Amino acid sequence: MAERDPILKAMHDVGLAAWFGGSLMGVVGLNGAAAQIRDPRERLRVASVGWDRWTPINAAAIGAYLIGGVGMRMSERRPDGDEEGPPMKNLLTCLSLAALSATGYSRWLGMKMEKAREAPTAGVTEPARETPEEVRVAQRRQRIAQWLVPALTGALIVVSSVAFEMEKPRGVVRGVGARAARVLAPFG
Repeated sequence: MAERDPILKAMHDVGLAAWFGGSLMGVVGLNGAAAQIRDPRERLRVASVGWDRWTPINAAAIGAYLIGGVGMRMSERRPDGDEEGPPMKNLLTCLSLAALSATGYSRWLGMKMEKAREAPTAGVTEPARETPEEVRVAQRRQRIAQWLVPALTGALIVVSSVAFEMEKPRGVVRGVGARAARVLAPFG
């Protein structure tokens, strides 16, 4: 494994933390607070304003995560093309693609709901009796999609941590072995 660039690792970790934390706070805090607004016709509008404000920050966080992750993966490539630990890296790639897809789908549903800003709702993802059918459908789907983002990004945090820890002992053993070989070379 090549030496890891701490800036790339920081971009990866901070970007992923912001992506996870922002999505979780949005689902629990923002959507929960918007559901408490007295006027049912204001609930979607208020939630939409909050999510619109978060979107550029979230995009930057995802960008930092991707740049850091791709940069680290590129720096780990060995000249002979034989990469270490592909199953773990493949799992990280699959989780990343799933989290990106869930984020995009959730944002798309949010934009559909945003177009119906004045529709009365019981909550951001809970329809009222008067909620139009197309908004109801988007709300039902969003109720699930919104939780996929923190679930998948949380899984990414766990798997990334495990992958990083798995690489440490091999690097230490290799370093000690290389050092020992240099010290013992004059005697061989």
